[in-house]
Amino acid sequence: MAEYVISGCSSADLSKEWMEKRKIEYIEFHFELGDKQYMDDFGVSVPPHELYQRMLNGEDSKTSQIGVGEYTDHFRKILSSGKDLIHVTLSTGITGTYNSAVIAANELKEEFPDRKIYIVDSMAASSGFGLLLDRMADLRDKGMSIELLYTWTEEHKLEAVHWFFSTDLTFYIKGGRVSKTAGIIGNVLSICPLLNVDYLGRLIAREKIRTKKKVIRRIVDKMKEDAANGTDYNDTCFISHSDCIEDAQAVKNLIETEFPKMRGKVVIFPIGATIGCHTGPGTVALFFWGKKRVD
Repeated sequence: MAEYVISGCSSADLSKEWMEKRKIEYIEFHFELGDKQYMDDFGVSVPPHELYQRMLNGEDSKTSQIGVGEYTDHFRKILSSGKDLIHVTLSTGITGTYNSAVIAANELKEEFPDRKIYIVDSMAASSGFGLLLDRMADLRDKGMSIELLYTWTEEHKLEAVHWFFSTDLTFYIKGGRVSKTAGIIGNVLSICPLLNVDYLGRLIAREKIRTKKKVIRRIVDKMKEDAANGTDYNDTCFISHSDCIEDAQAVKNLIETEFPKMRGKVVIFPIGATIGCHTGPGTVALFFWGKKRVD
């Protein structure tokens, strides 16, 4: 059986150390802050706290997706080593980078006819994308072939459940994800929208919760409803946050109270620039395995 590499990108919002430990290769998105271009390199170039402070201070931020040429170079390096490749992209419901990866892969299939190349649309975002990559690494380490891993991923990727909320709608308004009127009213009334990622990989607003305390309670209730085995859940659980570690910790603490088997197992990561440039500060996201997304 030929060796193979699992590859993703920095928008998976794990950490550089986590990716290296799990032997997951990655390619980096780009973002612009103020008038300067940076790589989304897990906060090495611009630490998360600095990113959000600069955004709050008025510096414009925007992201750009990975191009075909960059994917070609990234894939070629792996294929040239004699290994097969399965690459997972950020959701097509958020970005068009999947199409660029497919174009690059198709071009390289002619150059490397003996190598297997699979491209997967994660239908996931942030550490939910990371949750999927982490499970794929588990299955690889248990000896699953690249063909079976590709099939498993396509069959199970929608079981990576995403729920998130924001306590600051400023950048959702700026990016057009919330209307200006609704956003202003929401901020005044301390409304914290509860959102998830649907079966098409899109960010969808589901509920409007008034006050941070109530939305923290509600997101954990959603985990009770959706997690595999309910409060007996004993699988991986990631939380990511955009410069609001206290809120993320509050969610973690409540999970460990309500889900006894999860004590000491919930892992918190910062939201990186690719996602954070659009959410701004104040977002907490919760990811776990559970009911398959159907709407």
